[in-house]
Amino acid sequence: MILDRTVSPAIKPMSDFSIQQPERTMMRNGMPLNIINAGTEDVVRFDILIKGGQWDQDCPLQAMFTNRMLREGTLRFSSAEIAEKLDYYGAWLDLSSSVNYGFVTLYSMGKFFPQTIEILASMLKEPVFPEKELSVVTAVNKQQFRVNAERVDVMARKALNRELFGKAHPLGRYAELDDYDRMNTGLLQSFYRKHYHSSNVSGYVSGKITPEIIKCIHTHFGDAPWGDTSCIVKQQDYSVQQTEKKRVFVEKEDALQSSLRMGILMPDWNHSDYLKLRVMATLFGGYFGSRLMSNIREDKGYTYSIGSGLVSYPGTGVMLISTEAANEYVESIISEVYKEIDLLCNEKPSEQELEMVRNYMLGDVCRSYESAISLSDAWIYTEISGLSDDFFNRSIEAIRETTPEDICRLAQTYLVKERMLEIVVGKNI
Repeated sequence: MILDRTVSPAIKPMSDFSIQQPERTMMRNGMPLNIINAGTEDVVRFDILIKGGQWDQDCPLQAMFTNRMLREGTLRFSSAEIAEKLDYYGAWLDLSSSVNYGFVTLYSMGKFFPQTIEILASMLKEPVFPEKELSVVTAVNKQQFRVNAERVDVMARKALNRELFGKAHPLGRYAELDDYDRMNTGLLQSFYRKHYHSSNVSGYVSGKITPEIIKCIHTHFGDAPWGDTSCIVKQQDYSVQQTEKKRVFVEKEDALQSSLRMGILMPDWNHSDYLKLRVMATLFGGYFGSRLMSNIREDKGYTYSIGSGLVSYPGTGVMLISTEAANEYVESIISEVYKEIDLLCNEKPSEQELEMVRNYMLGDVCRSYESAISLSDAWIYTEISGLSDDFFNRSIEAIRETTPEDICRLAQTYLVKERMLEIVVGKNI
């Protein structure tokens, strides 16, 4: 049979969707362990989630540097020994922190997992936060801060959160250059003691999981309590103090282009409208064929890229519209964004347009959860967001069931132009 390449293949709807659930166990010391046995390659991913991040720190950078410095020396291994041993066994380590969590992720070949988890256990259970290494790490990060501080997109992102949440709110409070000089071993030890212990963490292991791998995890992390388990930290509540300004302009005289951020507060991921709001945000500006891209990039040519999306935080969320463009096009872009909001509020999208968005989002779901590694990301997301196990099935249902009437209703309810904050960073022309 000869293919007729002038005819595109038929689009077939996704008939079924299921995502492998982890096997949830509780180790002897009370630390949860989630096991995702999937994949045929001899590769294992092991994650430790620590409840404690930017939201919980006493001063800027404390949570980030506590997490980052875990690999810089322990009671048994120096930073050089940690790096050399992980490299020798072909393992890779990722350390990161977010608003309310710290993450330690180890990628290892299964046959070397007993050796690599021993190094990881020493990092988590007996770090020393050496002053010499801390000074090197802070110097590197300080230089990176200087570079980023000159970027218009970074300036706009920080300005938006400051104006949306207030400078006293964890989401609006950012580190300054002097904060790097204030970091010391005592601050890191204090944060570590409060948050890094077996009663405040959970584990995820995914890949080709053998009984030996589970035994290693129990031996190093689950048999006995570790850390100061007497520390119980309650998450603080902060009030949002949004600015009364409609627009905030930050001048950067040498800017070749301006960065535009437009944002409005939204419900968090537990709200009944959240899942359908994701569909609205995608149609509006969340993929290459979206309305913002079609109008402002393809038709008007004002910018190379523009997009919108929902960003979720503890207890709240933000609908964010972002782009970079030549300084002279900023006002026109803002005007077109508001025109698209008006259209979304007043005219129902066609079923054909909405079906394209549905197919895009369903395809993205399938791509996102097709491997053992991505399955860990999926279930970790539900834990840090406080979501139920049926979240993914409910997401699929929301994508399929969102109607043109829903899009109009959501736009009218949440995309209130008078509450939309505009941040422009660039040259004043």
